[in-house]
Amino acid sequence: MATVVPSSISSYKLLRTTHDHNLFTNSTSCIYRSPLSNPKKRHVISFSSKKGKPGFFDVILDYIEGGPKLRKWYGAPDLYADDGSSLTEADKSSEEDEVRDAVLVTDGDSEIGQTIILSLIIKRIRVKALVKDKRAAIESFGTYVESITGDPKDSSFLKKSLRGVRAIICPNEGFLSKAESLKGVQHVVILSQLSVYRASSGVQAIMSSNARNLAEQDESIVVASGIPYTIVRTGVLTNDRGGKPGFSFEKGCTTNGSLSKEDAAFVCIEALDVVPEKELVFEVVNGEENVSNWKDQFEKLMQQA
Repeated sequence: MATVVPSSISSYKLLRTTHDHNLFTNSTSCIYRSPLSNPKKRHVISFSSKKGKPGFFDVILDYIEGGPKLRKWYGAPDLYADDGSSLTEADKSSEEDEVRDAVLVTDGDSEIGQTIILSLIIKRIRVKALVKDKRAAIESFGTYVESITGDPKDSSFLKKSLRGVRAIICPNEGFLSKAESLKGVQHVVILSQLSVYRASSGVQAIMSSNARNLAEQDESIVVASGIPYTIVRTGVLTNDRGGKPGFSFEKGCTTNGSLSKEDAAFVCIEALDVVPEKELVFEVVNGEENVSNWKDQFEKLMQQA
């Protein structure tokens, strides 16, 4: 049995962790040109879940990391198929001794969530993902992701979800409004469409009212938490391919502007590495400004706030 990544996520998108197209040029061409380059065939990426057989994504990582023998050197786990029971030992570790080196991605089933997860994996960052379908997530990402399913309102589940987590990336609204405590978390990155929800009217405003309420609650909770946070306010999210256009960070740009989902995921990944002293809130859409150094860009936005 295999699970299929949504067709809207291209093979190029799966491996691109930066907008430097030269980073994986050689590896992606070797992996994807044949047979997926056949224009008559549907571009579908599947991941094998057969016991003892490396999945397609495992093969990709083996290629990037220099082969199976270098897995341990890079810190990647050995290949094995299970239902997540391998997390037992980690679950037993005490909170006092735990190392907070993981990033929790909420809404890991979504397109943006999956793009963020894949980017984190390739950067060799330990990933925990909150998903609705754990089996599908395990089939897709194998042991590279600690896939967890449950209700954040459940304190014991939330505690387990946040164990070892240093940062949270929320590609959609709703998680923080359910979380009772974010103890131990050092940085929260929120991808917010609140500007779009507030600008909507008529039927669209009615349809997005629940999402707007959740987004407002999420922002209120993270502000009151005292944890350093970054809120990435976007315009309308589109399925356009990212990387080609630049960006715009002008105040009010989200009212009429748009941002590709791929670029939205990319900005969240870049924001993860720059932890503000207290907060960083900015608007971003696709535009004409090319960003060569994201750390400098975020520091510039902090100064403008």
